[in-house]
Amino acid sequence: MWLAIAGLVAAGFLVAPGGSPAQQKSKPAPKEAALPAGQPAPAPDLAYGAYQRGYYLYAFNEAKRRVEQEQDPKAMTLLGELYAGGWGVKQDDEIAFNWYRQAAERGDREAMAALGLFYLQGRGVIPNREEAAQQFKAAAEKGNATAAYNLALLYLEGQVFQKDFAVAAKWFRVAAEQDVPDAQQALATLYKEGEGVPKDLAEAARWLARAAMLRHPPSMTEYAFAVYNGWGVPKDEAAGGKWFRLAALFGNPIAQNRLAYLLANGMGGFAKDPVHGMAWHLYARARGDSSPVLDEMFSKLPESERDTAQKILQAWETGGPLPRT
Repeated sequence: MWLAIAGLVAAGFLVAPGGSPAQQKSKPAPKEAALPAGQPAPAPDLAYGAYQRGYYLYAFNEAKRRVEQEQDPKAMTLLGELYAGGWGVKQDDEIAFNWYRQAAERGDREAMAALGLFYLQGRGVIPNREEAAQQFKAAAEKGNATAAYNLALLYLEGQVFQKDFAVAAKWFRVAAEQDVPDAQQALATLYKEGEGVPKDLAEAARWLARAAMLRHPPSMTEYAFAVYNGWGVPKDEAAGGKWFRLAALFGNPIAQNRLAYLLANGMGGFAKDPVHGMAWHLYARARGDSSPVLDEMFSKLPESERDTAQKILQAWETGGPLPRT
């Protein structure tokens, strides 16, 4: 159990799922009252539009104009983003930090999330986990998904805050409901272990399925195990095999070795194919996931089949033609 929980912390903090803190889609802020009839809608954000299209110099100039004329916190956050990444300007963490700080002081949640990461990583400022935690908390309370996930990790870690699985689950859920797959997998882990939430394998499987549909390879692999073994969902070995194959294709070495085993033994809805099974195992082993059991199993194949598996692996890695099997 504790290995699974510790793995969540070891996985590390999110920079921003699906993009930078300035770009990510967070839970919408409370809606303003509807515009009166006939009043024009707000103008499009030209600075962010340019940034997203790679027109960084235009984005920089437009953001600077908005800061000078309007003291716009969103434009300040964008300037922080440009300096943090070196987009159109010379990369400078101290300048980025100062822009994020100014935007955060004006209530911008994306700036708060970014500022928390800068404090955590010591970018442009002396590292300060306590200040990072406060920035994450402020941003999470405003609905920022990245900050909510990172705040949950701090509650699991137990250094800044007292370890509290229930509070961690609360913040993982905030991020999970915004389709942050790392948070969905983390919440599933807590449901599987019964930490901070009631133990519920069906709820764990539901969150894993949601993350798997977002093509999150670790969650795809965990969901494959759940489906294959009937953990919280109806047992379906063939469907589980398909999920293992999909996760393997998306690069998860654990899934690659599991697929290797299924192919070697003709399980999981697959015809018996030890040659391709060995190729998948070799592929996973080259990426750090060894398996003495599979090593021994495939060492017993005829030399001609082992050679063919090696050639398949080489074709996968080089994009060359596959050998005939």
